Amino acid sequence: MINGMLGDFSPSPYAPVLVIGAGGIDIVGRLHGGLETRTSNPSSIRSSFGGVARNVAENLAHLGQPVTYITAVGEDHSGDQLVGHLRDAGVNVEFLVRCADCPTGSYLAVLDTAGEMIFALDDMRAISEVTSAYLRSHLDLFKHASMLFLDANLSSETLRTAFSLARRYKIPVCADPTSTSLAERLLPHLDQLHMITPNTGEAGILCDSADGITKRSQAISAAQYLVSQGVDIAIITMAQLGVCYATSQTNGHIPALRTEIVNPTGAGDALTAAVLFALLNDIHLDEAIRLGVTAASLTLRYPGAVIEDLSLEKLYNELVI
Repeated sequence: MINGMLGDFSPSPYAPVLVIGAGGIDIVGRLHGGLETRTSNPSSIRSSFGGVARNVAENLAHLGQPVTYITAVGEDHSGDQLVGHLRDAGVNVEFLVRCADCPTGSYLAVLDTAGEMIFALDDMRAISEVTSAYLRSHLDLFKHASMLFLDANLSSETLRTAFSLARRYKIPVCADPTSTSLAERLLPHLDQLHMITPNTGEAGILCDSADGITKRSQAISAAQYLVSQGVDIAIITMAQLGVCYATSQTNGHIPALRTEIVNPTGAGDALTAAVLFALLNDIHLDEAIRLGVTAASLTLRYPGAVIEDLSLEKLYNELVI
């Protein structure tokens, strides 16, 4: 049993994880030198499929976990490509919404020469098509899910409905705050979360930390605070400083693996997916988080947001912490 608040309920690794949230196209440019405003900057630019929930869904599928994914994409070429890619990866996209009046989501990031993000833009208008009414029209997806994963791109109303349905069918909920601007949408639901995976900026919003979170001790304290608010497992990612986590019984820190950063996009989503998969398969939390850190490290070295040959065997082969 992975959630003490769920009585005798024990999620099955054979039942699908229901993933709900944004998906789209990532466009990432890495500067060759310093950023100069109001002019074109030499850089390396690549595109791939992205979106927090979409990345988690695909990573889970590569690891062998059945996944049903709900999002909304445009009736455009990008939407066709995204749906086809997910289907080929083994994700159930039968319940994905196609939107005639909005484009498929997109994300544009600019990285410095070291691969660190300078700024990013996103257009996720399509996700507004995933409404409370739509979720209520697909109750069986909740009834038969092993777990629910949400990202905070969903509207506050849709999030409320998703949490309500998860409570009705007694399935654990895991969530990613997605960004500092969206993190507060999860504040009303902390006591219903089995797991949450914010970065330091998002954790600062959730913990109302005006001074920010820059040290390991602060991150552990923030994770413990989230647990005190009802979260079962709080995992705070700290980029090159690693990961801090807490439960009601324990807390700890896993250092980051030293690695080249090709692209930071998707590393946190890989960590989340690996931890979820491990917990569903009765792997102890400490080892689950180590697998997650390994997945993040591998993704940092990959040009896209998801490693297409990700597997549990690959993670254990790289597990050096």
